Amino acid sequence: MLLRFGVSNHLSIRERQELSSVASSLRDRDEGLIDCAAMNGSIVPAIVIYGANASGKSNLVAAMRSMRSMILLSHAKGKPDGGVPRYPFRLDPDYSQKPSRFDIDFVIDGVRHHYGFESSDSAFVSEWLYVFPKSHRRTLFERVGNEFSFGRSLRGRNQIIASLTRTNSLFLSAAAQNGHEQLSRVYGYFGSIKGFQEIDISGPVASEELAEQEVDARVIDFLKRVGTGIIGYQRKETKLSEEEQAFHREITEAFRKLGQTSFRPETDVEGKRVSIEFAHRGRDGKEVYFELDRESAGTRRLLIVLDLAFRALDQGVPLFIDELDASLHTHACEAVLSLFCSRKNNPKGAQLVATTHDTNLMNSPVLRRDQLWFTRKDAEGVTDVYPLTDIRTRKSDNIEKGYLQGRYGAVPDLNLPPGHIGPEAAWSPP
Repeated sequence: MLLRFGVSNHLSIRERQELSSVASSLRDRDEGLIDCAAMNGSIVPAIVIYGANASGKSNLVAAMRSMRSMILLSHAKGKPDGGVPRYPFRLDPDYSQKPSRFDIDFVIDGVRHHYGFESSDSAFVSEWLYVFPKSHRRTLFERVGNEFSFGRSLRGRNQIIASLTRTNSLFLSAAAQNGHEQLSRVYGYFGSIKGFQEIDISGPVASEELAEQEVDARVIDFLKRVGTGIIGYQRKETKLSEEEQAFHREITEAFRKLGQTSFRPETDVEGKRVSIEFAHRGRDGKEVYFELDRESAGTRRLLIVLDLAFRALDQGVPLFIDELDASLHTHACEAVLSLFCSRKNNPKGAQLVATTHDTNLMNSPVLRRDQLWFTRKDAEGVTDVYPLTDIRTRKSDNIEKGYLQGRYGAVPDLNLPPGHIGPEAAWSPP
């Protein structure tokens, strides 16, 4: 359960910015709220982030992705002399020398955890992990440079693992790689977070991803309800010729030599290409199957979004999606949100954090006002992140109208004189 995430000196984020899922005291709908005993309150099941183009929405999601990657990979994949991959705020030269900071609050087994670290280009400057078993902070470990201190409640080979921790790897990452039972559970929380990757909706790539497992029946049912015309699917195997198999073996070996271990060949060891086709109802009532690249861009993207969403719902974990509305109709976006904002559909407390430009969602009955967040960028190129609850509103307000009128900020400032752009001024022949 994600409670809060903070970041500073990363991409367009200069000073510390924070995103919180702790529900406010607003008297909005509470049907979808997630009970959180660790906070003596409730958590919102979804956060929707708005802002002008290049205002920093995607950078906020990228910050969470960077934090997760450093935790999961810094010890196992990092090179001893490779430094720390980071992206400090570049528009102010002073910040290239200042550390980047990431910190997060989350709940595991009913206990609140607070974890964070700071990094320079060459090393992790500090790192810490606290727990709050009874609302009182208890230190598990603290690190300054390569000096470590451990709380009495952290059991395990702490000193040995500390001696194995490089300056450019996180102790949490090293502990998990060395079988630290207590910290491996914390490490596992970050591994469980879904999303982040750019969603490739090209037919072959999407088909390859979906063909790796059975398509969830709930996905097909969802697609029926939103009118895509899809009523079923089938996995199709095609035997490749010897020439095709030889070609794929050469390509796979070439990628292996380049160190691209994430490359996935289209064929399995038996020389088969596995693809997926979706069924539509023909005029005679029979099912007609289409390859995925024959489906619309919106349908292809919705298939992948739903696959991620149902996995998150089944596991009760956070899901991050950048540009939820890309190629999707408003009603489809709202239907995805409603999966998370319903206790019936979301009994395990999964959470969705999504960026969007779809202002129609602002007036959706499934969202509370404390689920709406904004990003804006000032004249110095600095991103500011803030919730709608920082601004006085009423439950009866038309939030979408107020946003488009600029009452809450986070909209493009064209800085153009009245009448500069109009039907005639938009384009005129020479």
